[in-house]
Amino acid sequence: MKKPLVRRDPEVMSGALCFAGTRVPVQGLFDYLEGSSSLEDFLEDFPSVQREKAVAVLEAAKERLFADAFAA
Repeated sequence: MKKPLVRRDPEVMSGALCFAGTRVPVQGLFDYLEGSSSLEDFLEDFPSVQREKAVAVLEAAKERLFADAFAA
């Protein structure tokens, strides 16, 4: 069974969607990328997030975006 990429817990970061096993909100990754920062910058600033997990979250978001676009 695959380990979850993200987790939402009302007791952690007020229920924000976080990378599983961390207190790092997933929104932070998208905020970094939306600004002038890179994935490398994000990973350097949040060492508890594994590169593989961050890339997998981006891939999952991309898949969802394209699936929704084709469904419309």
